[in-house]
Amino acid sequence: MSESDPIQFRQRAPVAQATAPPHQRAPLQIAFNRQELNAILNVYGRKVAEGEWRDYAMDFGRETATFAVYRRASEVPLYRIEKCPKLARKQGAYAVVNANGLILKRGHELARVLQVFDKGVKLVT
Repeated sequence: MSESDPIQFRQRAPVAQATAPPHQRAPLQIAFNRQELNAILNVYGRKVAEGEWRDYAMDFGRETATFAVYRRASEVPLYRIEKCPKLARKQGAYAVVNANGLILKRGHELARVLQVFDKGVKLVT
């Protein structure tokens, strides 16, 4: 090659990437399915009718899905109902967490975890 020749670049051969089948890939976002959301909204509706809860927010991230319950929209959430599939084989994918970060109930079945609200849990101020 002389100095007047243009620079020639070698193209790299495409690298074969080992990708998992679609059913084994980690989802981009964790979310509640229809049955889970129905169970959560049933509890939410009952507590709204009782006048204890007034607002909610949902957050869907890469590792957890969260349903947060508020007494007023401007406050911190009273409770968070979380779904973390990474813990499904260990402690259970579902958890109810209070405003202080204390886990009130954790388990493998959402309906059983939501029973913590049937016991009349009250926020002590």
